[in-house]
Amino acid sequence: MFITARSVGLKLSTRANLLVVSQLLLALEALSAPAATVSAPIVNLGYVQYQGSVDTATNITSFLGIRYAAPPVGDLRWAAPQSPLGVSGVVEQATTQSNECYQAPVGNSSTNPFESTSMRKRAISQSEDCLFLNVYTPGSEVVATPGGGLPVVVWIHGGGYIAGAASEFNGADLIIDSNHGVIIVLVQYRLGLFGFLPGEAVKEGGALNAGLLDQNYALQWVQTYISSFGGDPTKVTIWGESAGAGSVLQHIVAHGGNTQPPLFKTAMTSSTFLPSQYNYNDQIPEMLYSEVVDGTNCTSSSDTLSCLRAADVSTLQTLNYNINVNGFFGVFVFVPVVDGTFILERPTVTIRKGRLNGDYLLSMTNSHEGDIFVDQSTTLDIADYVKTLFPNFGSAQVAEAATLYQNYGSNVNQANLVMGESIFLCPTYYLLLEFGERAWKGEFAIPPGLHGTDIAYYFTSYEGGPPYNNSQYITAFSNSFMAMAMSETPDDRYTPGDITPSWTPWQYGLTEMKFNETSAGVPNIYTFKTDSALLERCAYWLNVSAYSAQ
Repeated sequence: MFITARSVGLKLSTRANLLVVSQLLLALEALSAPAATVSAPIVNLGYVQYQGSVDTATNITSFLGIRYAAPPVGDLRWAAPQSPLGVSGVVEQATTQSNECYQAPVGNSSTNPFESTSMRKRAISQSEDCLFLNVYTPGSEVVATPGGGLPVVVWIHGGGYIAGAASEFNGADLIIDSNHGVIIVLVQYRLGLFGFLPGEAVKEGGALNAGLLDQNYALQWVQTYISSFGGDPTKVTIWGESAGAGSVLQHIVAHGGNTQPPLFKTAMTSSTFLPSQYNYNDQIPEMLYSEVVDGTNCTSSSDTLSCLRAADVSTLQTLNYNINVNGFFGVFVFVPVVDGTFILERPTVTIRKGRLNGDYLLSMTNSHEGDIFVDQSTTLDIADYVKTLFPNFGSAQVAEAATLYQNYGSNVNQANLVMGESIFLCPTYYLLLEFGERAWKGEFAIPPGLHGTDIAYYFTSYEGGPPYNNSQYITAFSNSFMAMAMSETPDDRYTPGDITPSWTPWQYGLTEMKFNETSAGVPNIYTFKTDSALLERCAYWLNVSAYSAQ
């Protein structure tokens, strides 16, 4: 049976109607075919047909490993993503996870971020041919919607731009969080040396920020094809955690905040990540490029980029691993740069101008963002730590930072705050300030409140599920994101029993929502005002952003 929203006589004008349509379609499907005879739907994308698989327990259909761009190999290595080749007359099975992009570890050195040593291998399936995405839809039938449809959430994974994959996450978790009210897309993109190789030679002969361009290409794919899955391309929310949230920030400022046509309506950030983002041909990016050239014996080549494109992938991956692992502790080496084309200027410059992509923003941070990125046995005083973290700082910038943080406990605690505030918290507040009455702010505070510990409270099957397994808390926390995606505000308690208090935009009284628990294990969710001292420190980081390269 082929069912459409039109055939049941409903207009897709509000979120409530969308949920009614979704629930009615599910009921009609249940009447039209016994569960034992449910067959997996096929979606024709023009260039290929994919057959998904239905989880009859949840009544959710998944399409895994959809190719959205051509393999970035050979001459397409460090090139902008290209259209995939068509496969005519064949229905491909979208039932298994795709290759992951090549991975690398976070920096683990106490000193020089550009010293290479030996290779340590990661035992996981990886490939350059990794530009795939996963789509999850509610129901066992895919209803094409040339007009209208369900809201769409595009998830961009984190991992410091050097690690992570779509296979880490189950999009069905978010569909369940939304009461079957959204469609989920999980995107993979080139990482590390393969996705973020900087330098003048890459600018001239290839594409800088290839990983960001992959994400942008995937968002264009969503605009073109998501209606074939029942989604509405005018109701796209982009969301990510850590470097995924940093990626969201990059798309907010892309093209000077004026991407045309628009690729999303709403943005959500979980632990916004904005490390130093140098100009593509600054000293440190050129040092990185030279290190890669030296490591592949391409130094004597008249065209070093062509030489790198011809290099064996295992040689490049060895370099990718070694250069990253020998970065300064907690620092990610291959990250976005200012390329002058996609990212026109330092992100904080664009943010301060107030012309940004997207209409609405929800930002969540964790109570202890910086701790896992700081060597907890470090003996560096705060001045030395700041100078190592931001090598372009002069004595004046270092001295002011030391003054701001010197009274916050031990050297380690001061470093935790510097890392957490300069790179995660403060960039979040810069965005909130410019989005104004269209932005909301929350804090995840379940102890220990470390970076990344929030993920299992919306992707509830992630790494064994949430440690604080309280259904009221999980509903309140996860529903805030799905309400934002469906209603353009987190202040929509669409699930009966949602205990979240009334939630106003951050601009009104600097109001945030804290998601915590009491010492007795009872959910403790309440509003509070952003600490003024924190905002003063953020003002400092903004004032020195030309030196921190943010």
